[in-house]
Amino acid sequence: MNHSSYPCLWFNGKAREAADFYCSVFKNTKITSENQFVVTFESDGQKFMCINGGPQFQPNPSISFYVTCENEQEVDEAWKKLSDGGQVLMALDKYPWSQKYGWIQDRYGVSWQLSFGKLKDVGQKFVPTLMFTGEMAGKAEEAIGYYTSVFKNSSVTGILKYEAGEGDVEGHVKHAQFSLNGYVLMAMDSSMPHKFSFNEGISLVVECETQEEIDYYWEKLSAVPEAEQCGWLKDKYGVSWQIIPAILLKLVNQPEKVQNVVQAFMSMKKFDIEKLIKALEV
Repeated sequence: MNHSSYPCLWFNGKAREAADFYCSVFKNTKITSENQFVVTFESDGQKFMCINGGPQFQPNPSISFYVTCENEQEVDEAWKKLSDGGQVLMALDKYPWSQKYGWIQDRYGVSWQLSFGKLKDVGQKFVPTLMFTGEMAGKAEEAIGYYTSVFKNSSVTGILKYEAGEGDVEGHVKHAQFSLNGYVLMAMDSSMPHKFSFNEGISLVVECETQEEIDYYWEKLSAVPEAEQCGWLKDKYGVSWQIIPAILLKLVNQPEKVQNVVQAFMSMKKFDIEKLIKALEV
């Protein structure tokens, strides 16, 4: 599995608790690293980052995770565990696209679309799904075109649009699937009234091997100067990204040096790999 891109989930001091919870919900899931700031886990070979970010932001359904389950028992078991303290967004039921599907927001605010289906039809167990709401409704197709122009080895699997009388604006994206450097994502528009939009509660991480890569993605994606901090940026659609050096987690997982590294990157907007490595020598 390509780990160069993966989601980051924001928690208010409960990153380890949440990671343990997801390890109990999904099979083949394990914690892979931990420090006071960040916990990472893998599920079916896919990487997730959980951060202790404080109370400023919370995950919301503007980015959810479409989860393909290859048997109904898996759907039922995950649904039961996610329902504990959670909120149903779409009932677990039969729908035109799946014999069994449901959308639920868990106790931490993270949203999951559980679907009984074939993994080979999607290509990835967990797929981040972007919902374009509010003033961004109707821009899903444009955003897909933009993202696939920025990331190499990208492709659009398909875009299904609303027709007249189908419950949303004709021509808006009902469902789309695309991939960025082999990482599968989905997108949709919703012009219905929602109390949420993209925020830092769920961001997309891009690990870079070189400073040249960091500079490239930063230049292409950053559109909100005031959001630039510690490797974080916002694009023109409001989606938050973290453009980080691939060595960052290794650096912050060195207990005797972590404070030096953190002090160095807290003063940065865009990451500078050379300065981070020099912080280890202090």
